[in-house]
Amino acid sequence: MLSSLTRPRALALCALPVVTLLAVAGLAPLPFVVAQPGMTADVLGKDQGRQIITISGAPTQETEGALRMTTIVASGPSAEVDLGDVVDGWFRTDRAVLPRDAVYPAGKSDKEIERHNVRDMEQSQDVATRAALGYLGEDPAKVKVSLHLADVGGPSAGLLFSLGIVAKIEGDGAGGDLTGGRNIAGTGTISADGKVGPVGGVSLKTQAAKRDGATVFLVPKAECADAEAELPSGMRLIPVTTLKGAVDSLRALERGGKVPSC
Repeated sequence: MLSSLTRPRALALCALPVVTLLAVAGLAPLPFVVAQPGMTADVLGKDQGRQIITISGAPTQETEGALRMTTIVASGPSAEVDLGDVVDGWFRTDRAVLPRDAVYPAGKSDKEIERHNVRDMEQSQDVATRAALGYLGEDPAKVKVSLHLADVGGPSAGLLFSLGIVAKIEGDGAGGDLTGGRNIAGTGTISADGKVGPVGGVSLKTQAAKRDGATVFLVPKAECADAEAELPSGMRLIPVTTLKGAVDSLRALERGGKVPSC
C-alpha cells in the first residue's frame, strides 16, 4: 500500500502522528510551575499600616535605610502549565520553570499548602527572633518582639527578620544605622543559632529587589552562582553563612571596610 504512494504524500502521512502528538503535548498540563519576581517588604517599615517589627523591653533606634525581604510568585499547585508556558519560561529572564514537586509537596491541596506555608512563616519568625536576641545577648524573657507581615508564606525571610531586630536594637553597634541609609535586600532561612540556609529562586528575587530600589543583596553563600546568573546591573551581592557574618558585612559596607563578594 505504502509503495503506491508518492514520497511527499508518504512523508506527510508518517508525520501526521508526530504532529498530532506534539499538538496534544502542547495542550496537556505538565508537572511544572512557572515562577516570577514577587513583592518585597522593608522589615524596618510597615505592612498594612502596622510596624512589621515591634520591640518592647529594650531601647530601639530610628533607621533611615531599608532591609527588604524578597519573594517569588509561582503558579499554584493545581494550576495547569502547558508546553507553551514552559517554552516561554525557558526564554525569559524574568520567569523560571521549576518541577512542581520541587516547589509543592505532592498530594496536597492548594488550601493545605497555603496552611503549610503560613506555619513555616510563623515558625521562621519565632526562630528569627531567637537568633537575633541570642546574637545580641538579650534575655527573651525581658525583651519581647512581635513580627507582622501579611500574605507571605514560607521560611525564606528569616535572615531579614533577624537583621531587622538587630538593626532596631543595636544598629551598627556604634550609634549608627546598620543599613548605612542604603536600600538593602536579601533572602535566606535562619536557624536559632544564627546559621543562614539556601532558599531557591534567588535570581528572581534579585530582580524583585532591583525593581524596588535595592542596590545590595544578601544571598546565602551556597546560592551565589544562581544569583549571579541573572544579576541586574548595579546590584551588589554579599554572600552570607551566618547572622553574625551578615551584620559584620553590613557594618563593613557602612564604614568602607572589606566586604565579602561572590
